[in-house]
Amino acid sequence: MAVDLVVVGLGYVGLPLAQAASAAGLSVRGFDLNRTIVEGLNAGHSHVDDLSDDDIATMLGQGFRATTDDAVLGEADTIVICVPTPLSPDGGPDLGAVLGATRSIAKHLHRGQLVILESTTYPGTTDEDVRPILEAGGLVAGIDFNLAFSPERIDPGNPVYGMVNTPKVVGGHTAACTDRAAAFYGRFVKTVVRARGTREAEMAKLIENTYRHINIALVNEMAQFCKPLGIDVWDAINAAASKPFGFQAFFPGPGVGGHCIPIDPNYLSHRVKTLLGQPFRFVELAQEINTGMPAYVKRRIQDLLNEQGKSLKGSTVLLLGVTYKPDIADQRESPVRPLARQLLATGANVVFHDPYVQHWNIDNEHGHPADTDRVLESEADAIAAAKAADIVVLLMPHRSYDLDAIVSASVQVLDTRGRLTAANVERL
Repeated sequence: MAVDLVVVGLGYVGLPLAQAASAAGLSVRGFDLNRTIVEGLNAGHSHVDDLSDDDIATMLGQGFRATTDDAVLGEADTIVICVPTPLSPDGGPDLGAVLGATRSIAKHLHRGQLVILESTTYPGTTDEDVRPILEAGGLVAGIDFNLAFSPERIDPGNPVYGMVNTPKVVGGHTAACTDRAAAFYGRFVKTVVRARGTREAEMAKLIENTYRHINIALVNEMAQFCKPLGIDVWDAINAAASKPFGFQAFFPGPGVGGHCIPIDPNYLSHRVKTLLGQPFRFVELAQEINTGMPAYVKRRIQDLLNEQGKSLKGSTVLLLGVTYKPDIADQRESPVRPLARQLLATGANVVFHDPYVQHWNIDNEHGHPADTDRVLESEADAIAAAKAADIVVLLMPHRSYDLDAIVSASVQVLDTRGRLTAANVERL
């Protein structure tokens, strides 16, 4: 029995896509190699922040089912690849999951199918890596089947923009491929933006996140020299933001985290260096600044403790919020992890509180802990933990925090987000 859509990879990107398509009346199946995820979804349990168990129950009621059997790919009118592309050891994208998914699709590819890659990668991946695998069986992209790239733009935890109302960029291998992909997304996305081809669509995603990466690095570096100059960098940025044109506000923090900003610009830098033999200097400098922020935060903690006549070694440091953004459980690439490792290496007693994280592995974020990994348990009560700490570091201002009460209970607070003002608070 044919289905309208099979989503390959049922994570934070694939699952919202399946939800939106199901809600629009498409027959949808999900394919994932993780049996635990598949069984959980079919039992009505969500494993991502943006979808609740009730959302999954609704999808099941609309006919959605997940499977680990790649035979489902042969039933699809459209297949969308939504698998992870982490960094490889050489700094480029690890295409293992993309190529594995593509090989599974190639086994079942038939005439008339539409295959779309959504996984973020470097320009040229769809044409140079995905297309040859799909064409190895004799079918030709743009003639026998359609092939396109459409960058994912999911922003976990965003209450305003989701799959349906975030414009969808599409670029096909041919103009007809673009038309087919645009028509597909147009069934459940309000606005579809056509790119010239797959490379332009791939580049669009990297431009978006490189822009943010570089501007965050700019204000992070500014924060480091504004402090000794006696300048409140947040106040200065807010003043600059009063200009109604020509400026967009970015704010400093303890580093950058998440699935995009610390990762995606490196795909482009790696591609430029590999193909053109030259550095992408803006990206490399931004990466140096942003990855250096945890060390800067550690130095600020050490300086504040010294002012109290305390050594960092043996002092209790409470880290508030260890996720990469507020009000979600996602810890991917959180800059708090390297900060914790540096504090522990100096002999600090590190404790943490996060309403979304109970067990925090500071050595491994990928779900396969080693025997040597250090796992911390969240403090039961943030205010009590603040009272017992030598210094409190606000890293992620979750809405559930009573920040006034935490500040009142604390001896010293380092605010890395520019949210607090009190006699015992120092900003980054």
